[in-house]
Amino acid sequence: MKQEYTRETLLTTVDELRHKLGAPDLCIIDVRPAEDYAKGHIPGATHFDLFGLSLIDTSEAPLKAFMFMIHHVLELRGVSETKQLVFYEANSGMRAARGVWFLEYYGHPNVKMLDGGFDAWKAAGAPMTSEATAPKAAAFKSIERREVLATAEDVLRSLNRKEIAILDTRSRGEFLGTHVRAARGGAIPGAIHIEWTDNIAPDGKFKSNGELRAMYEKAGITPDKEVVSYCQGGYRAAHSYIALRLLGFPRVRNYIGSWKEWGDRSDLPLEIPTD
Repeated sequence: MKQEYTRETLLTTVDELRHKLGAPDLCIIDVRPAEDYAKGHIPGATHFDLFGLSLIDTSEAPLKAFMFMIHHVLELRGVSETKQLVFYEANSGMRAARGVWFLEYYGHPNVKMLDGGFDAWKAAGAPMTSEATAPKAAAFKSIERREVLATAEDVLRSLNRKEIAILDTRSRGEFLGTHVRAARGGAIPGAIHIEWTDNIAPDGKFKSNGELRAMYEKAGITPDKEVVSYCQGGYRAAHSYIALRLLGFPRVRNYIGSWKEWGDRSDLPLEIPTD
């Protein structure tokens, strides 16, 4: 289990991954849409589009069932604790980030994103193939890391606590309640808004640590606080989870039910931000 987080422990470069291609302990997972994988992908990569697999009820029973399902599907894709895992998509995006976050939750010791994704891979002239790689199922011994996941009840208990920052990673319209994607529009009370796309540089890679740190500190997101990120379904929130881990933040959680759960529950408080 990781105790420290750096760019080196969470991101891999094109050159690093190219050097490792063909290694028996390497498992590469392409999380782009199936049609993109079919057009061309990194040699040896298997396909698993994580998009669309969401949980909108984080109470105990559905949460347990959902995380069991994801664990099982990852095993079918060849994931085990003895392999090096690399997730990638077109750029350093939210699908790959969510893959890394899932493996963080399961206590995997060696999982990374390809920084810049497939776009960076192609730009570097690295090898590609259109031949599908059939995954070989594996057994994945996991260790539940509950401290990286937040439920609705966790978030509710976090409200109005100065030592905890709620990070809204959605679009401006979603945050302000003008773009409504649940029964109610708005934001979790006290949430700080930094859209997840602000983590990414124009080249599709994560911004430098200096740029990220300045952006988050300006908004009051500092490493002395526990940070709970949310979006609509836990995808964009996972991306900001990774961004904060790149900065070495020791306590970060992804609220995987996010606004779809919170906004649909009339018993949970919300606010309509004015700015």
